[in-house]
Amino acid sequence: MTGTTGRALRLTVFIGENDTWHHRPLYSEIVHRAHAAGLAGASVFRGIEGFGASSLVHTSRLLSLSEDLPVVVVIVDTEERVRAFLPELDALVTEGLVTLDACEAVRYPRDERPSGPSAPSDPPAAPGTKGERP
Repeated sequence: MTGTTGRALRLTVFIGENDTWHHRPLYSEIVHRAHAAGLAGASVFRGIEGFGASSLVHTSRLLSLSEDLPVVVVIVDTEERVRAFLPELDALVTEGLVTLDACEAVRYPRDERPSGPSAPSDPPAAPGTKGERP
């Protein structure tokens, strides 16, 4: 069964791992404010290598280990809700990049599980157990 489909706006914030807001990681502040604003969800991804406006390459490779790896915060919700959240970012992000992309979202609510022949089933019993469960 396919979930609910609709138009959405994806907000992506590119910042550094060491960026802070009042001694707290900036990415954490963004996520908590998005949560307080009632947005559908936010995720933080830590990059393994990248560069930004400074042109300094930050990497997680052992020989050139960086202390300020790239971090991306992604938020997806309706266009109206994401745009209403932008003033929060204006107050938080002093250096970085914010992008907005129109997208189509497919939502699978937690209480809906697929059914039918393609639905996941219990794994087969281990050999010699005759399907008994502990």
